[in-house]
Amino acid sequence: MKTLVVLLGPTAVGKTELSLSLAEMLGCPIINCDSRQLFSGLVIGTAAPTAEQQQRVQHFFVSTLPIDAYYSAAQYETDVLKLTEELFQHHDNLLLSGGSMMYIDAVCQGIDDIPTISDEVRTHIKQRLADEGLESLVHELSQLDPEYYAIVDHQNTRRVVHALEVCHMSGQTYTSFRVRKHKPRPFRIIKIGLDRPREELFQRINQRVDQMMAEGMLDEVRRFSAYRHCNALNTVGYKELFHVLDGEWPLPMAVERIKKNTRVYAKKQLTWFRRDESIRWFHPDEHEAIQEYLNHELHETTLAKN
Repeated sequence: MKTLVVLLGPTAVGKTELSLSLAEMLGCPIINCDSRQLFSGLVIGTAAPTAEQQQRVQHFFVSTLPIDAYYSAAQYETDVLKLTEELFQHHDNLLLSGGSMMYIDAVCQGIDDIPTISDEVRTHIKQRLADEGLESLVHELSQLDPEYYAIVDHQNTRRVVHALEVCHMSGQTYTSFRVRKHKPRPFRIIKIGLDRPREELFQRINQRVDQMMAEGMLDEVRRFSAYRHCNALNTVGYKELFHVLDGEWPLPMAVERIKKNTRVYAKKQLTWFRRDESIRWFHPDEHEAIQEYLNHELHETTLAKN
């Protein structure tokens, strides 16, 4: 049976270098699973693979979307499954690497069959958000889907808006589509998780933010200032620096906020991943142990096939 190896973990844990080594060991390309690295031009702020790294190992889903494109985990599921079908014709094993929780789940177990939102509905809800504000949309959600209203973060604009889009598009509650059925895949999945002691991970996050700033992160944000309304830029690093460009925050304050918000995001990633008992966890420096584990699992797959 063909095998998809999934390398996952929180931001800044050290996935990139290990993914290159594992891809070379497996003799396969890397399927990127960082939802922000898909957008063209977001290089520094997303720690996207460098040109040299992409020459070393072929990458898919890096800088493939225009900055204003609408993209979802459901679309990613469709695109990756189509790609794996093609790549498995030439490879026994493939490597998917990243930290976007919903995107990983979409590929590994499927995402709910939520209806595609028309441009008309999306524009209508977007205009209402601009005219009436988030609070009005939250109130409407409480009427249309009280079950989802009870659990959603009322300050999370994207989730509130998406739930309302589904309600308007389908005439049903958003909750009715969240069935979470596990969809079978025509390949085996091996998940390898990377983690570090909390203090060590946080130190790496702080260092990475300092490195991004030194590499010209502020200039990158400035280049995309006109697109700040796009979902691609509704992410840590870019949001904080827009406040600097608007003269609302001093730069040192924004940098500290980026570090703090990135640490919070890393904790959310780990909380999400820890629910999955199929993940085998390692420290990123345990190269030999990771390779031994992977070789053993792949050997078991070969035996099962024979």
